[in-house]
Amino acid sequence: MSGLAWGLIAVGIIIALLAAFALTRRQKSTRLRQGFGPEYDRAVAQEGRRSGEAQLRERLERRERYQIRELPSDARARYVDSWRHVQERFVDRPAEAIADADQLVQQVMRERGYPTEDFDQQAADISVDHPQVVAHYRAAHRTAEASRRGEAETEDLRQGMLHYRNLFETLLGREAATTP
Repeated sequence: MSGLAWGLIAVGIIIALLAAFALTRRQKSTRLRQGFGPEYDRAVAQEGRRSGEAQLRERLERRERYQIRELPSDARARYVDSWRHVQERFVDRPAEAIADADQLVQQVMRERGYPTEDFDQQAADISVDHPQVVAHYRAAHRTAEASRRGEAETEDLRQGMLHYRNLFETLLGREAATTP
């Protein structure tokens, strides 16, 4: 075989390797996008595709180290009852109710096995298992923080409670729905 033929074979191999690399990278991006849903879009919009995807992969690796468990039925029932009390309290003391909702969600997360020391990390951890509701968690937490500063109106607090309820029901599981 001539040197030109070997050169063409080498170029063909390089092109095939580059195509395989690009395909593998695209498949990884697709898996992340499908797994994280709207959280993928958020991460990529904030950090760029490469850095955003790297952060999402780090979340997956971190999450694998946790032992997340379902709640026993008695714990679910206890939390549902607590949630009802929080909602009832909202009528007369909405700012206190939103703080109680924040604490209750953290208790559920802790009992399920999620670390609860840092809000941003909590949201990142929740995004792995529940990417569809992590935006609710962030919105609810912003409302709770605004309430602590005395900057939240009653309608803001109502919306925050709805966001917390969405996350709360997801964390407890469908069997323990808090609404009729």
